[in-house]
Amino acid sequence: MALRIPQLDTDPASPFPPVEAALREPDGLLAMGGDLSCVRLLNAYRQGIFPWYSRGQPILWWSPDPRMVFRSDGVKLSSRFRRELKSSAWQIRADSAFAEVISACARTPRPGQRGTWITDAMQAAYLELHRQGHAHSVEAFDGDRLVGGIYGVAVGRMFFGESMFSAESGGSKTVLAALARRLHGWGWPLIDAQVESRHLLSLGAESWPRRRFTAAIGELVTLPQTPGSWTAAFGQWHANELADGPV
Repeated sequence: MALRIPQLDTDPASPFPPVEAALREPDGLLAMGGDLSCVRLLNAYRQGIFPWYSRGQPILWWSPDPRMVFRSDGVKLSSRFRRELKSSAWQIRADSAFAEVISACARTPRPGQRGTWITDAMQAAYLELHRQGHAHSVEAFDGDRLVGGIYGVAVGRMFFGESMFSAESGGSKTVLAALARRLHGWGWPLIDAQVESRHLLSLGAESWPRRRFTAAIGELVTLPQTPGSWTAAFGQWHANELADGPV
């Protein structure tokens, strides 16, 4: 039987279907079509919706149930990894290499996936969000070499994680922990991690019913926050600072 999926209007400001209308199989598929304009993307994230599709497919919009979420004070690093971090010379920065991070995420092979969902069109859309101050990256550098990164979208005081990568062992864990520590210090309580995986669960992610997730973000996305670069506010610090204390 062919799936009946709502088609979005051509107007970027047109509404999405309610997330409760998303399919159970495939889990969370809500709508198709539309575009990847900043207006449409920000409207989607405010409601707990994100785009995810492969090259050759129409744009597909998702809101899975359950939803993977990190508390910003809940990222777990093993004792062994913390010991490794104590001798790390890596530097952590934000928004200093957004294009490189999203490109590296697109090139990184994923278990069980053929190709990438971070298409050229997706990269262009998130680069524009970054230029407008809504999309951000956190990077780990070994000297001048990018060894790990994560990027996502900030709306209000909610961070919606999109993807992360490691060029060296522990690179993605390091930037996730750094992001979480900084967000916690800013009073941002949650990081959206979208879809469940064993790796995310091992790092402290929680599986929330969609209703709980959308209720939580409904307030957070309305809190005042001026878009713009995070470079200065995030600062530059050493990865070994993550070895002690919470994330």
